[in-house]
Amino acid sequence: MAKVRNLKKDINYVLGDIIEAVYIWELTNPKKDNKKSQEIIDEAIATFDELISKVNKRGVENKKKHFNEVNNELEEKGRKLIDKINAL
Repeated sequence: MAKVRNLKKDINYVLGDIIEAVYIWELTNPKKDNKKSQEIIDEAIATFDELISKVNKRGVENKKKHFNEVNNELEEKGRKLIDKINAL
């Protein structure tokens, strides 16, 4: 199922890019406190784990609907994390 593979790649790329953006922010702002940025990284990792476990869930009745919900959740949580980065 290519759809599942692509969804897993999307989750990896989106959350990986968010973590990379936080690291770039930390490097460009060395004198600022990194506590909030580390919290964003922790949240991104927790989101990754949560979404991958949902993708790997077995026994789903309507797979297409389930994967669309996971994709929508990825977009929603990704936007929230990006907003947090922008607020730093």
